[in-house]
Amino acid sequence: MTETARRGRHLLVVDDDDRIRELLKEYLARAGFRVTAANGGAPARKLIESLDFDLAVFDVMMPGEDGFSLTRWLRDQRGPAGRTPVLMLTAKGEPGDRIEGLRTGADDYLAKPFEPEELLLRIEAILRRAKDKPSGEGPLSLGRCAFDADRGELTCDGELVRLTEAEVALLRQLARTPHEPVDRLELASGTVDPSGRAVDVQVTRLRRKIEDDPKAPRYLQTVRGVGYRLAPD
Repeated sequence: MTETARRGRHLLVVDDDDRIRELLKEYLARAGFRVTAANGGAPARKLIESLDFDLAVFDVMMPGEDGFSLTRWLRDQRGPAGRTPVLMLTAKGEPGDRIEGLRTGADDYLAKPFEPEELLLRIEAILRRAKDKPSGEGPLSLGRCAFDADRGELTCDGELVRLTEAEVALLRQLARTPHEPVDRLELASGTVDPSGRAVDVQVTRLRRKIEDDPKAPRYLQTVRGVGYRLAPD
């Protein structure tokens, strides 16, 4: 991203460590972003309720409300706020912690200590995925649900279903070639876990939202030895 493009993006940084929070704010501001910071879950909620953000960076280990809980709350919000991309930044770098972060609705996960340039590149990658809106021929019918790739919206029984930007990006990739299998590692390219585990977590979450029986999926199918395919009506 160019510095001009970054200037139009508003980031929220939430970390209870004053030193880290100020360093992140200063570094990202120097890169061109508009940055607002909060020292915990309660002030972060107030900011989210009153301001629009293009991306949020949440620390996990915070007193009172941790980053997992804050992300769950964010995903329950209506409108654009509920789809705000989240990058989790934490000292907990075990695979199980990364998967837990994805389950709560995070788009990416970066363990401390980290290189500032890597943080910047991951933020830019998330923002690019959020901006990627392919032109299509209208919503795809998925039984009682429908996915509009242009708008990045999933509706079920006429009601808008909340999706993370990572879930939108995954559905858009699959929607480009409906009924055709897409390689799992291709879907994983650019995600928090290029091994494909992050994709598996997102597929499981999406099946709960789309399928009548997530254990016997009709629309978001597994193609053994390859990956996944979207099979609209």
